[in-house]
Amino acid sequence: MNRFLRGLVSALVLLAVAGAAAWLIAGDRIVLALAARIAAANMAADRIAALPDGLHLVVCGAGGPMPDPVRSGPCQLVIAGRSAFMVDAGTGGARNLLRMGVRTGAITAILLTHFHSDHIDGLGEALMLRWTGAANKTPTPVYGPPGVETVVAGFDQAYSLDDHYRTAHHGPEVTPPGGAGGIAMPFPAPIGDQGVVVYDKDGVKITAFAVDHAPVEPAVGYRFDYKGRSLVISGDTKASPNVEKFATGADLLSHEALSPEMVGVLQGAADAAGRGNLGHVMHDILNYHTSPVQAAAIAARAGVRQLVFVHITPPLASRLLNSLFLRGVADAFSGAVDIARDGSVYSLPAGGETVTTDHLL
Repeated sequence: MNRFLRGLVSALVLLAVAGAAAWLIAGDRIVLALAARIAAANMAADRIAALPDGLHLVVCGAGGPMPDPVRSGPCQLVIAGRSAFMVDAGTGGARNLLRMGVRTGAITAILLTHFHSDHIDGLGEALMLRWTGAANKTPTPVYGPPGVETVVAGFDQAYSLDDHYRTAHHGPEVTPPGGAGGIAMPFPAPIGDQGVVVYDKDGVKITAFAVDHAPVEPAVGYRFDYKGRSLVISGDTKASPNVEKFATGADLLSHEALSPEMVGVLQGAADAAGRGNLGHVMHDILNYHTSPVQAAAIAARAGVRQLVFVHITPPLASRLLNSLFLRGVADAFSGAVDIARDGSVYSLPAGGETVTTDHLL
């Protein structure tokens, strides 16, 4: 190596050493400065205020009871104007809202479709984050069919010690004792094909309707209407004529979906592994959920603009499985279709006909 090249290499080595030394000295300060900028942006975020007037569906949990790396427990947030309604409170749903820049303190109410564990196991956390998120002075209204009183009372009792600790630690101005927990808002179980209006305020109308999730009873879905836009959440159900009736003319249908073929694979694997109890469960869940093709046929007959699949069962471990999950759907429904993930957002601006899609996670 000639003298010039040796000098060049030496200079580069010295620069690298100097750069490493400078990073050791200043690296933590740089990282801290970047963290401060990110924290400032996150604290300032207000997703609800940033959305245009209209109806918006924010999916905070697109999965079911099985573990899924990209889909948390059942949870959907419907934003209508400045009001926000969480539908079901599955594991991780409230935390996902925070990750998406939704201020949980602004949640107007929580609505439960039924009382299966995967739909309520995150309720305590959702109530706590709504309370502490904005120093709310009154409990969170929790709407549901008969039985919601038992669920809310149970969570209130379980969290009573925690509520006391938070007020004692942070003070009543930050965590007002009257705002902890929830207050049950039961409504009569819908009968037959008759809906029950459970909320009608500030231009927002929410109608509950019965679905078929036997032996789980009562079980309901919800229709939201606001400024000429509408969306329907099916809740957990086998293919139901009531979903079709109440989704008629809706802009968006958010429907649960289970692939019988893919669940059958899990059943076979469980049986082969000598885990007969799990194989039995996989067999049983087939008769009270809706297949993607059945949901697509409902959407087509109801004339909805877009179909969104939620409560995805089984988990889709790879996007390569999406085509298998959707097999036959396009033949049954010609409109737009999406398999939701945590963070999926569907917007229906007031006064329009479009449905736009975004993703916040």
